[in-house]
Amino acid sequence: MRLQGQVAIVTGSSRGVGRAVALALAREGCDIVVAAKTEEPHARLPGTIHDTADAVRALGRKALPVKCNALDEFGRADILINNAGAIHWAPVAEWPAGKFDLVTGVNVRGAFLCSRAAIPHMRARKHGRIVMMSPPVNVAKVAGKAPYLVSKMGMTMLAHAIAEEERENGIAACALWPVTMIESEATRFFQMGGPAEWRTPQILADATVEICCADPARVSGRALYDEEILRELRSISDFSTYSVVPGTTPAPVCRQMVE
Repeated sequence: MRLQGQVAIVTGSSRGVGRAVALALAREGCDIVVAAKTEEPHARLPGTIHDTADAVRALGRKALPVKCNALDEFGRADILINNAGAIHWAPVAEWPAGKFDLVTGVNVRGAFLCSRAAIPHMRARKHGRIVMMSPPVNVAKVAGKAPYLVSKMGMTMLAHAIAEEERENGIAACALWPVTMIESEATRFFQMGGPAEWRTPQILADATVEICCADPARVSGRALYDEEILRELRSISDFSTYSVVPGTTPAPVCRQMVE
């Protein structure tokens, strides 16, 4: 249990990638702050903060499934995973202003506020890891996705800035992005491919654990792909176990989106 005794805050962890990340960190010894908006069962969306908290507790770790100050409960914050996200795709001329505000507010503003709140406490302990679920900052295939990618790449810029600004304070920061589409409520709702084109959220969860356990000098200030970090730190070259449909090889759609 490489993260025994540490506390991780995982935003958007009631389902999908966030839930998988929370459970993966718990298996490595972290107590988990389950931070998400779904507190009561939803008619369409499976999972609540309480469901994830129960699963964390079943692994023998502590969990805090409420919107609150984590420091009051655990007294420390070692890891922050900025996973919560909003998504909408459309040509620029067809983006409602409200959707723009929602996407940028949840993605980049949310990551900014959570990071800003966590950094002083990480500074005090001279230790901290911040991971943004966002892509490398490139200018590529943005048609139909511009405001969404503006918000996600803004998260990556925050990671680069924090890595440089807080290096002497023992805080590492980086960005993490999938190579392929990940099975989630978003990929199903927006019909982004089908099961044969998806990987499970576990690939991002495993990559996140390796980032949080690595020497900060190896990961801080980088924008990483899940495959890249698992090859580098876990020596994995066969990713077939992460395919939703056994025997399929999902295409690198997410990587192609920004390259």
